Amino acid sequence: MAPKTGLGRGLDALIPGASEAEAGRSGVIEIAVTEIRANPRQPRMVRGQEALQLEELAASIREHGVIQPLIVTRTQGPGAPYTLIAGERRWRAAQLAGLTHVPVVLKDATPQEMLEIALIENIQRNDLSPLEEAAAFQQLINEFGLTPDMVAERVGKSRVAIYNTLRLLKLPGQAQAALMQGDITEGHARALLGLSSAVDQLIALDEIKKHGLNVRQTEELIRRMNSPKTTSKKAARDREWQGAKEYESRLRDVLGTKVSLVRGRKGGRIVIEFYSDEELEAIFEKIVGSSD
Repeated sequence: MAPKTGLGRGLDALIPGASEAEAGRSGVIEIAVTEIRANPRQPRMVRGQEALQLEELAASIREHGVIQPLIVTRTQGPGAPYTLIAGERRWRAAQLAGLTHVPVVLKDATPQEMLEIALIENIQRNDLSPLEEAAAFQQLINEFGLTPDMVAERVGKSRVAIYNTLRLLKLPGQAQAALMQGDITEGHARALLGLSSAVDQLIALDEIKKHGLNVRQTEELIRRMNSPKTTSKKAARDREWQGAKEYESRLRDVLGTKVSLVRGRKGGRIVIEFYSDEELEAIFEKIVGSSD
């Protein structure tokens, strides 16, 4: 019998018999890799470093084959006849290794179970970033009506851990992007949540990145920013910032694209986004005029 993982109900409870089937390879069948599609509820996003990890896994699969079967369910609707529940990296690595068929365990699973299983598998392997975990927890709450307490029970985390992870989604987009890119750690992100306004959170984020602050230094920065003397200055700065947000809105209307004004302690910067060379050229002409 497989040892307990301590992670909620685990795969045994979510897919009865899954561990026994995988351990003893009973009920394992071989299907073509082209007959499988990715799990649409996979909480893990593709990250830059993953390409190297997949190559390493592919090399191992070339040598030893796919040792642990994938878990799939029958696809409802058009497309590939099977949908992955767990084992996406093994599936992708098997394709890189040139395999045409892979071993799978076929299971029935509801959309909720597909998300829960993928989430638990990734948590067990430490494959998810804090924001990916938070987004998956929020999806279980929004789409399937689970409470944070129910999510905690299913994934084997404490209720406090679930609430703390969900709070990361309250950070402004730039802070979330910094966390995803590794510019700041989860400890930094949690410290930023000690500030009540997004404006102050972004100012603190700039300080962290500019001066390379560690988590303890960041917590001290947050304490200073929350002091009464700093708070009075903050109120005046917020009034000024409201006027700047109007400029941001007008720039967005004129340029026809997303524009962000990022305030620093002194001055700030304007971020203009474009999504193609044609959009860049159009923005350029609106700012400096046609080159004709």
